[in-house]
Amino acid sequence: MIMASIFSFLLLAKTAHFWKEVNGLSINHRNLSKFTRKTTLFMSAIDTDSWTKLQSSASQTKVGAALDLESVSRIEGTGAPFVQNKIRLFDSNERPKLTLYRDHAGWCPYCQKTMLLIEEKKIPINIELVPMRSYGDKPQSFLKMVPSGLLPALLVETNDGRKQVVTESQVIMELLDQWHPVKDGYRQMMPSDDDEEGQQRYSQLARLERELFSWWCTLIFRPEGPSGMFGKLMGSGSSGTSGAMSGFLDCMAKVDQQLASTSGPWFFDFADHPTMIDFIYISHVERMLASCAYWKGLDLRSESYNKQFPALNAWLDAFEKRECYLAFKSDFYTNVMDIPPQYGPGYDGGFEKERLMYQKSIAGRDGKSWTLPLPFDDPLQPLYRGPPLPLCVLQAAGIQGDNGIVGVEGTSYLKADEHIVAAACRQMAGWKLASNGEKVARFAARGGPGGAKNPRKGFGAELADPYANPDKDLLPYVDTALKLVCRALLTEGGPDSHAAALNDMKESLQVQLPKNKARDVSSALAYLRDRVGVPRDLPLAAARQLRAHLNEAIGALYS
Repeated sequence: MIMASIFSFLLLAKTAHFWKEVNGLSINHRNLSKFTRKTTLFMSAIDTDSWTKLQSSASQTKVGAALDLESVSRIEGTGAPFVQNKIRLFDSNERPKLTLYRDHAGWCPYCQKTMLLIEEKKIPINIELVPMRSYGDKPQSFLKMVPSGLLPALLVETNDGRKQVVTESQVIMELLDQWHPVKDGYRQMMPSDDDEEGQQRYSQLARLERELFSWWCTLIFRPEGPSGMFGKLMGSGSSGTSGAMSGFLDCMAKVDQQLASTSGPWFFDFADHPTMIDFIYISHVERMLASCAYWKGLDLRSESYNKQFPALNAWLDAFEKRECYLAFKSDFYTNVMDIPPQYGPGYDGGFEKERLMYQKSIAGRDGKSWTLPLPFDDPLQPLYRGPPLPLCVLQAAGIQGDNGIVGVEGTSYLKADEHIVAAACRQMAGWKLASNGEKVARFAARGGPGGAKNPRKGFGAELADPYANPDKDLLPYVDTALKLVCRALLTEGGPDSHAAALNDMKESLQVQLPKNKARDVSSALAYLRDRVGVPRDLPLAAARQLRAHLNEAIGALYS
């Protein structure tokens, strides 16, 4: 048996890089166990780690099986809300005559608010995904239809076969609401026509939203003014904050007052669900939270600001308990990457100590937010004030909400078993990686020294690289590394099983990859890590597991 193992080992060792790893190791009774360990790791990976087998392994987990079924439902138009759905039928059996063109990555706030209206009203619609200018070229077929390239755009097919295109999110939303009235069973989204007071309130709130947006742009996208005596002459606040900061916070206080004036969490009391004006606000408030933390050190959901803006935070909590909102919600990292190409560069300022701390946390450079072992929650971006994962995943994993019911919206998950939640997050990330492994490996290989060198058009988004080619020489090594990461993500069991899987992953990386390729493969893994988008690729709870496991692999390759 020993001779057979050594013979097999020598056959495998014909690959030059693997031979270098064991060169100089003499075989004797003292180091045979170490020798056999390397052999086992190498052979195990070769024998089992094909993407097809990893995909099969993913589907055999309860989480993966649930996601497989959900994928079929999404294709049929009957699944849960999802940022890359192509059709939404809800309870309809007819082919929709409406087609919404929206952005592919989930970056556009105007597409987001339109989709929230569609999901909450359950409007049957076709969906076509189009790149934003900041990260890709729009197809000519779309530009022929919408020469301006504006997103979102609505294509309307009439009963006589004519087609008409509508642009501007506000116009699209109002038309969709009018065409799907309450009398036909759809949810009310606007004050009724005979509600004069409600109509006036809606107009007032819409103006306040534009005022808040203006103050946000002044605060984030312009150099912040001084805060001393000269600053007071220029309009800075008495507390020493800049005029832009004071103006933004004063305006946010007005928003908080308007929310506090209703009996529920929403801007209107005529419904127990968010309405049109809530959607108009939330898509930009979400971006305000990220940008204020990153560029100004201002955490509007901290304990102190929760006391200052209690109604605002209750409104955010209510949104985060809704599955359809979470399906389109970005994390702070994705937002601060996608905001500059849309609005312009953000300027550092505000509270420097907090800003530096938040910037490290958001970008995964604090040694915690993208590093194993991950903390249960993220202090800047609360994960468990609502469902942290799709409901089908929570149900498959048996994860209870704080109301005692498994896998439902409308409740928080702060008391959920952290080990079960972590395993479900890992398995969702592993399922996603396994389902598209070869393409992900090619994408990651762009980060190698021979990748991304082809002549190509530049784009506004810092990390956009749609025409880059992979480093073909490095690709097999990147592919191997990602298979090992995927295997660790898919491991079932508790913390001990996961720890053992991580050790196997790290040892296998060191055995299978030649040392002279380690740094190049690390660069490719970092390239992928920095381009994991929320919600396009995964919800934040699963995305941070993928980022952290990629970092674990990078660390192993550098050691």
